Amino acid sequence: MKRLRTAALALLVPFAAWSAPLVAPARLDAALQGLVQSGQVAGVSALVFEHGKEAYFGAFGQADRDADRAMSRDVLAVIYSMTKPVIGVALMQLHEQGKFQLDDPVSKYLPEYANVRVYAGDGPDGKPLTEAPKRPITIRDLGRHTAGFPEGRNHPPGLMRIVQATHVNAWAADLAETSRRIASVPLAFQPGTQWMYGPSMDVQGRLVEVLSGQKLDVYLAEHIFKPLGMTSTRYVVKPWDADVLKLAPTYQRQQNGRLHRIPDTGAHAYNLGDWPLKGGSSGLVSTIDDYAQLARALLDGGVAPNGARLLKAETIKLMATNALAAEVTQRSWLPTKGNVGFGINFAVRTAPPSYREDASGPVGEFFWDGAANTLFWVDPKHKIVGLLFTQLLPPGDPKLVKAIRDAVYADDAEAFAGNKPARPAATQP
Repeated sequence: MKRLRTAALALLVPFAAWSAPLVAPARLDAALQGLVQSGQVAGVSALVFEHGKEAYFGAFGQADRDADRAMSRDVLAVIYSMTKPVIGVALMQLHEQGKFQLDDPVSKYLPEYANVRVYAGDGPDGKPLTEAPKRPITIRDLGRHTAGFPEGRNHPPGLMRIVQATHVNAWAADLAETSRRIASVPLAFQPGTQWMYGPSMDVQGRLVEVLSGQKLDVYLAEHIFKPLGMTSTRYVVKPWDADVLKLAPTYQRQQNGRLHRIPDTGAHAYNLGDWPLKGGSSGLVSTIDDYAQLARALLDGGVAPNGARLLKAETIKLMATNALAAEVTQRSWLPTKGNVGFGINFAVRTAPPSYREDASGPVGEFFWDGAANTLFWVDPKHKIVGLLFTQLLPPGDPKLVKAIRDAVYADDAEAFAGNKPARPAATQP
């Protein structure tokens, strides 16, 4: 009898450990179709993996209205700031090789940062005053956006004039020159005291070049894209490539709600030209399947679906752990992403959603998005990777993010924002 009881319990263990799938395809279909039917987007696609399996793919609307081309999974999108996590992975590969420590001063490898100054207001003559930094900028500061670099807008006039005069983001300057220009501009605040989204990733990209001895685009192709099978991800789409036809136009929502197509000569000017700047902050194009290879490797302890090792599991855990101290209370627009902190090149959710207006998601997830409303997130709790692709400006559309996240997490009471109270009127954004 005892043996029978033990055998029965053994049979039950797999069922006790198993949990019902969270992803409901019909719910995601409805959410994405709703975005297209309401005119929020011209076209949108989403891809979700759960426990290592593709749990959902859906594509709705048109990638190109003028050509009557449907949204599909081979659409090539400009991913803007979703370039940043790729650069972060590259730099942390070099960290694993012992090339640097996170608390090393940046100036140890890039001497142009040895004599940076901090903006301290404008003098009576209108000229900026500066002071010495209280401590050096560290590589950790670059990863968590606490270096002090100006973001390029919303600064006092004296600092803004310097930023604009340096043309920090000019495509004709390579990363070496871009880094020198960044170093020549006074910091907006003392290193480590605030979170501000600036050109830190371009500096990280330059570090990759110096530490590896390779140009950034060459390094990424050799050490990330090729091993992971990311065959479409790159900076340059040659004008004669067939992939030009896969580039999705970018649409901009007007004040009246209508979508206006940005001329391709503007939207694709960077990627159709082989510019000297192969940046760390932006610049890559990718497909939803390509980027999923990277995201899945981040979920699975650094091992890609094809078995390639990208990073060590402990490195990813470090990157996906909040690194912002509680005293860093000035965080620019980061709070609009929800209850999040910031790790090394990822936003990290530190608490469940507070209000039903928030986007759903579990504690411990890490993520980032791009200016044209592309998005990826990695959810270790539920073993989920999610991606949203569209090409829509202005950036940070909360309706798009909320639609897909609410659809995924509707059955998780803690992660689902829709069952939370309404945000008090005084704190409405």
